[in-house]
Amino acid sequence: MTFPDRRMRRLRRTPAMRRLVAETTLTPDDFILPMFVREGIEQPVPIDSLPGVVQHSQASLRRAVAEAVELGINALVLFGIPLNKDDEGSEAWNPEGVVQVALRQLRSEFGDDIVLMGDLCVDEYTSHGHCGVLNDRGEVQNDLTLELYQRAAIAQANAGADMVAPSGMMDGQVASIRAALDGAGHSDCGILAYAAKYASSMYGPFRDAVDVTIADGGDRKGYQQDFRNAREALEEVGLDVAEGADMVMVKPASLYLDIITRVRAETNLPLAAYHVSGEYAMLKAAAANGWIDGDAAVIEVLTSIKRAGADMILTYLAVEACHLLNA
Repeated sequence: MTFPDRRMRRLRRTPAMRRLVAETTLTPDDFILPMFVREGIEQPVPIDSLPGVVQHSQASLRRAVAEAVELGINALVLFGIPLNKDDEGSEAWNPEGVVQVALRQLRSEFGDDIVLMGDLCVDEYTSHGHCGVLNDRGEVQNDLTLELYQRAAIAQANAGADMVAPSGMMDGQVASIRAALDGAGHSDCGILAYAAKYASSMYGPFRDAVDVTIADGGDRKGYQQDFRNAREALEEVGLDVAEGADMVMVKPASLYLDIITRVRAETNLPLAAYHVSGEYAMLKAAAANGWIDGDAAVIEVLTSIKRAGADMILTYLAVEACHLLNA
């Protein structure tokens, strides 16, 4: 008589046994919390398309960071919403700009208890909503834009950033920023490169969060990656690694698990994945309608991203996930 092999069933029998043999485990150390700070407000402003996420005042930001640190979250990335925007996005490197003020205050209050990252792009600061300087035809000028990124990187490092995170997908941005930081005496400031950032349909709620509208109904398909391409992502990552990136990122995350896995196989650098606003909003909408178990989905989705090969996950779910993991 032939007996069925019960090994798999035995290893699934109890919650404790399942935890014992789990191949992938989430912890608060896995999360980088994206946070929005807005100039000129006294109270946090809810973002309708990102339920549970707000544009923070400087004061509410510090309170929220204190909660995150208490939960064990070790890193955050800041996005700024200035009062004034212009063609170049000059508030991105203003020493008294909204992100620079926040970085200084957070560094003073929390010291080295948290890794402070600044998003290094100018779309939140430009009047036209693109990630760089435009020519007369409305096209982003790569090399002129790199000069702006250098200024913003130095301003963020001066304010206390541990890392800058260039998200504009300009050619040569990592090498240019690295040279600027080193030249300004900030060789210890790292670079988290948005190495494989796709021109995705998943960014709509984020643009609500940072009050960005791309001029004349335009898009960023000329400088962000085509969602149909995978090999191209490996080329982009390879370029950023060669230029001196300290960590690389794939964005979005849950729709690009195959890219995360392929990038993981190509580099030993720390690999981040950004679970973006649209991915978050879809999960929240389905949970609010009772179509899925929201709590279970939070852990399952984030675990899938880590299982695919990400070392860290940028996610608006970080605080919620920590509460679930600690329950």
